[in-house]
Amino acid sequence: MQKQFERSRRLAAINIAVAALVVALKYWAYLETHSVALYSDALESIVNIMTAVAAAFAVRLASQPPDRHHQYGHHKAEYLAAVTEGVLIVLAAILIIRAAVAALTSDDVMHLSSLGVGLNIAALIVNGGWAWVLITQGRANRSPALVADGWHLVSDVATSLGVIVGLVLAVVTGWQKMDAVLALVVAIYILWAGGRLLRESMSGLMDEAVTADVGKQIRAVIANNGEGAIEVHDIRTRIAGRVTFIEFHLVVPGKMTVRAAHDICDRLENALVEAQPGSEVIIHIEPEGEAGAKGAIVF
Repeated sequence: MQKQFERSRRLAAINIAVAALVVALKYWAYLETHSVALYSDALESIVNIMTAVAAAFAVRLASQPPDRHHQYGHHKAEYLAAVTEGVLIVLAAILIIRAAVAALTSDDVMHLSSLGVGLNIAALIVNGGWAWVLITQGRANRSPALVADGWHLVSDVATSLGVIVGLVLAVVTGWQKMDAVLALVVAIYILWAGGRLLRESMSGLMDEAVTADVGKQIRAVIANNGEGAIEVHDIRTRIAGRVTFIEFHLVVPGKMTVRAAHDICDRLENALVEAQPGSEVIIHIEPEGEAGAKGAIVF
């Protein structure tokens, strides 16, 4: 797991530099065109820098070992960063709406600039490639903060693409206000993306259980490695960043020695950790009189 933390910290540091580069490209594009849609796109990318910094801080905090005040570790720190990112995205959308409404009543003239469009396309390509890196590597290293940042960049890519198309249409049709209208559409989309990110991040903070497929795998591992016990019941799971907590009750014969019961626990724990790397397994031993629970795995 330490290698995962190290890779995540390295990606988080690079993420800040990439976000700064994209902001510079997009703001330069705005200066070349005076497009409110490009301005809104650049404004959202400024949020990218703040969220990249928050993700880097969260990844570093999450890598800290358990201490006296956080005895289960700091794994949920990354979810806090993801929630912060969602809030900042929503805030950026509100600022974009404000700028778009002002542009609808303004007499400022937008002009098509090949350099401005080219700069925004370059920023789009950088964002798209880096989003793919963050999502794939974030999942590989089980980093919610990096995955959230990657999906945020995907929405940024879609926004940039729409802005470029709208900018060209506004110039071709001669309807300058299309630029501001498009900025409003972009803001609505960003609001939706920010809300979705907030919901997903809050699920992690609320101790969401594993997916149905992972739950089936856990039950299968227990069923294949519980020989000697009577049954397993009350299986519960929760996800905290990179760690999956698995807890259940193991019913054993009343005459079984503590050593024998402990051996079964070790076998189950090792099998579960192998199937779900980074898992923390808690097993409660119970005498045979406790058997018969609904949904139990019977051996």
